[in-house]
Amino acid sequence: MPDDKDQIPKPDERPEEKKYSFLQETIKPKPISRQQLVKQLVRIAIYGVILGAFACLGFFALKPWMQDIFRGNLETVSIPEDEDLSGDENLSGDGELSGDENASPEEETVPETTADAESYQQIMDSMNERAQEAGKGIATVRQVSDQTDWDAEMTGIGKSVTGVITADNGQELLILADSSICADASKWAVTFDDGRSYEAALKKQDSNIGLAMFSVPRGNIADSTWNAIKVSVLGNSNLVKQGDIVMALGSMFGYSDGMSYGLISSTDYKTAFFDGECDVLATDIVSETSGTGVLFNIEGEVIGLISQSVWNDNDSNVANAYAISDLKSAIEILANGERVPYIGIYGTTVTKELEEEQGMPSGVYVVDVDPDSPAMEAGIQSGDIICQVGEESVSSIVTYQSAVLQIKAGRQVLVRGMRLGADGYVDVRFTVTVGSKE
Repeated sequence: MPDDKDQIPKPDERPEEKKYSFLQETIKPKPISRQQLVKQLVRIAIYGVILGAFACLGFFALKPWMQDIFRGNLETVSIPEDEDLSGDENLSGDGELSGDENASPEEETVPETTADAESYQQIMDSMNERAQEAGKGIATVRQVSDQTDWDAEMTGIGKSVTGVITADNGQELLILADSSICADASKWAVTFDDGRSYEAALKKQDSNIGLAMFSVPRGNIADSTWNAIKVSVLGNSNLVKQGDIVMALGSMFGYSDGMSYGLISSTDYKTAFFDGECDVLATDIVSETSGTGVLFNIEGEVIGLISQSVWNDNDSNVANAYAISDLKSAIEILANGERVPYIGIYGTTVTKELEEEQGMPSGVYVVDVDPDSPAMEAGIQSGDIICQVGEESVSSIVTYQSAVLQIKAGRQVLVRGMRLGADGYVDVRFTVTVGSKE
């Protein structure tokens, strides 16, 4: 009987096994039909649209936050003070030019000119060029409403005021305008000289003087607009005199892009408001009683703000303007987003004649006190004479106004005055918490 062990093949005698390597095999993809390919492309497109929508929403949601972080430093706005020409070396004691510049009439040669239509047209062309350049520094501020103004849509004429491009603080472009546009509104738009409009925010307003400061973020302004605008130069209205040629631009006639030329008819009058006064530049330029605009000298500098509140009890149809020099301190406060200080008295300077004839002390005579004002709360009365505000002595309404504007709204200040009693004037002191009339 054969042995089983003899039937088991030896290792070297086993049949060779076939070896397969998975890594060496090529897997052929399943063919994709045209219909399946289209479905995949549509699916990818849908995913792309969804991701794009979320990206856009995220961008707009984070845009204000990113602008706050990366928009740069907020620069303090400083309005240059008017130059004092009283010590000019070229002026003699009587205000005339000295030296070689004060030539005698015999030494001067005046060329003869002939006034004709051509020369007149050249003069007007030159004035128009100056007005167009000055117009780059102004803008139109209007209210934005959810309701359509059909009259404005049809005629192109809507309620608006003229603003002055006052400063660029590194984050915003600041536009000064009449505060009447703030009434019953929460949204505003500013239209610049190139015709483009931008959403604007009310930075700060002062209803006492009647000024408001609006801001437009720099990042929102297109390059084409930047090329068409400029920051206006606030000139020295103290140098303006009767007979000077001026340009009026703005909404003097009921529409926003009005332009006119004229003369300064008078600089002798003022307008009063609480805690101060302002010179008025009266012109011979015709204007609506509710018109607003900007008054420029022939150099293109702002010298006045045409406002409906100048002599608002006067039905005159000529353009009268607040002298810009008397408003510069308040403009600077508004441009920096601060509240304009307010105490609340109508006052007038005690003149030398009143001091001598009636024995009144030097200072500011209180004509009236605004109800519910800081002055009323502190106990200041009509007939009081203000002699000192804080550390500043007061000798006129001008020095009083300057002293008030130096105090931050919300702070307390000691006001010293004189009050007429049975035995003459006696000292009175008031602790006033300075407010703001917004």
